[in-house]
Amino acid sequence: MYVKPKKELGQHFLKDLSIAQRIAELLSGHGNYTKALEIGPGMGVLTQYLLTDTRFETYVIEIDRESVDYLKQHFPKLEGHILASDFLNIRPDLLPTKQPDNTEPFAVIGNFPYNISTQILFKVLDMRNRVPELVGMFQREVAQRVASGPGNKDYGILSVLLQAWYDIKYEFTVAPDVFNPPPKVHSGVISLRRNDKTDLGCDERKFVQVVKHGFSQRRKTLRNALKPLNPTEAALASSFMDKRAEQLSVADFIQLTQLMMTTE
Repeated sequence: MYVKPKKELGQHFLKDLSIAQRIAELLSGHGNYTKALEIGPGMGVLTQYLLTDTRFETYVIEIDRESVDYLKQHFPKLEGHILASDFLNIRPDLLPTKQPDNTEPFAVIGNFPYNISTQILFKVLDMRNRVPELVGMFQREVAQRVASGPGNKDYGILSVLLQAWYDIKYEFTVAPDVFNPPPKVHSGVISLRRNDKTDLGCDERKFVQVVKHGFSQRRKTLRNALKPLNPTEAALASSFMDKRAEQLSVADFIQLTQLMMTTE
């Protein structure tokens, strides 16, 4: 039995076993989770290595019916551990075990479809208190963007919002020829490990607004980019306003958000 990669699902099946093993071994156990969820396992190239790790139970979530049938046939250890669902649309409390009202932590791992990889990251961000660790393969440009620091052209909204809650490392680059079919771009593997923050020290919704507006016109100074948010006098008086968004660290954005809330 063979699963044909489906273009509409953004499927590019990894065929290099050494890379699959390397990705699986990046799960460090950070956060003391006992379950790991693989998104889009396809034909189980990565899954087979996850199943040998005794530190956690492996669950998989797969939207492709043909892949689900393949996994059931070839990986009996996955019985009761396959969610035939769409990760983006499934209720978070049903992850990773299909049981409602779940609050336990779990890791996320996968060779993520490029067309939904950013959405996957935003959903994980919403579940950050339950996902202490993520290891994923992305289009290289997305991986670089997530891991980039201030002053880098790749540094942007996704970088700041994720780095506020996770320590992020760009692990390695993967060439197109190890996939079936080969994508037109290189891939990058990154790891995210939850930091110890439980609170940013500012209004989180305002923080997101400031970051998004700041980068929406990234060539402009923040004084101009943040005008629609009606900055306070305290914010306008700060040195941040004469900089561009890409020059600010996560800590700077938090401080600026605090100033945007200061009315005195």
